[in-house]
Amino acid sequence: MSDYEEEPQMKIGDLKSYSRKVYTVAKVISIGESREVTSRKDNTTHNVCEALVADDTGSVYLTLWDDSIDAIEEDMVLKLDNAYVNVFRGSMRLNLGKYGSYEVLDEAPFDEVELENNVSDQQVEYQRRPYNRGGDRGRSNRRRY
Repeated sequence: MSDYEEEPQMKIGDLKSYSRKVYTVAKVISIGESREVTSRKDNTTHNVCEALVADDTGSVYLTLWDDSIDAIEEDMVLKLDNAYVNVFRGSMRLNLGKYGSYEVLDEAPFDEVELENNVSDQQVEYQRRPYNRGGDRGRSNRRRY
């Protein structure tokens, strides 16, 4: 398992809607149907699907894009590095994004998976960070030089 023990780790059951820099290990329970979506940024077409992944504290839907869809299979154990959580249609989703990565492990560091605690089933309200238009709201009293 390389030097995984030295990196920060988070359990799936502890994920929050604002979790960033998530390092965890999860087993792939199931993979949904892939669908085609068009990017709003550049009008490119991508395939996307959701995989239910779990550890010994809970489960969450992991969003898979393009090549990852065919590379990941049920029962694989994934070491996820630098993942993040976003809110999609009121529920949490784990994402790798362009800075995250995964590695397939030979075995999980846990014996059983917890499927009853699906954190994606919890309805959460997405809260945007307030946009500061030059005022002092939310700023510390630091001076800039």
